Amino acid sequence: MKGLGTDEDTILQLLTARSNSQRQEIKATYKTLFGKDLVDDLKGELGGKFETLIVGLMTPPLAYDVTLLRNAIKGAGTDEKVLVEVLASRTCQQVKDIVGAYRQEYDDDLEEDVSGDTSGHFKRLLVILLQANRQKGIQEGTVESDAQVLFQAGEKKFGTDEQTFVTILGNRSAEHLRKVFDAYMKLSGYEMEESIKRETSGPLRDLLLAVVKCARSVPAYFAETLYYAMKGAGTDDETLIRVMVSRSEVDMMDIRAEFRRMFPSSLQSSYLPII
Repeated sequence: MKGLGTDEDTILQLLTARSNSQRQEIKATYKTLFGKDLVDDLKGELGGKFETLIVGLMTPPLAYDVTLLRNAIKGAGTDEKVLVEVLASRTCQQVKDIVGAYRQEYDDDLEEDVSGDTSGHFKRLLVILLQANRQKGIQEGTVESDAQVLFQAGEKKFGTDEQTFVTILGNRSAEHLRKVFDAYMKLSGYEMEESIKRETSGPLRDLLLAVVKCARSVPAYFAETLYYAMKGAGTDDETLIRVMVSRSEVDMMDIRAEFRRMFPSSLQSSYLPII
């Protein structure tokens, strides 16, 4: 960064070749050596999407999630896509950590902020997810009854009892839900995703689908998210950056494998020359 111009290639190669914890050490050592904040200097030298990517890579994972949620609810309007993606895919412990870090960083309650920015059954399911109190393991005695209740609330009912979908999908464990989905398919002849698309709409549908897909496979959910971010005219760069930064040290290899399985191309060669 010193002197005229900026060597962006070196910045990219250096930071993408290090883990997030190593980047935090680099940031600390930079301040010790030069008395300046590395992220502030990077912001001053870079711009646009590249700046967004690099600053994201320089942010600790928990702080990154907290910032994503804050920006989603405190900016102009509400970015439901970010709320859905983060809260449907993180583990219960990660959600608890996010809630605590959000309060510490902003002196605000995340649940109150989310509730104030959303409404209806969409808000209720978000609030349930923020409680991070899913049941543990598989409740064998309630698999069939959960499937039956969901069937009665949707396909077999005139209209839809959204609250039933919200309560069951928001509170059961992923392992339990996978069993429920199998039982539901045998009972109704529909995959759970098909019924949700038929019975619900808008942000609630998106959130319910994300919860179901993450219960089946979080890497497959993100593989599909990346695919549709790049499909068609134009590219959803914000989603690309968000997923690549947040999953880079979590399950990116699994996401790549799922992408190859689900779509007719590999993620890295056909869509992203550099991962």
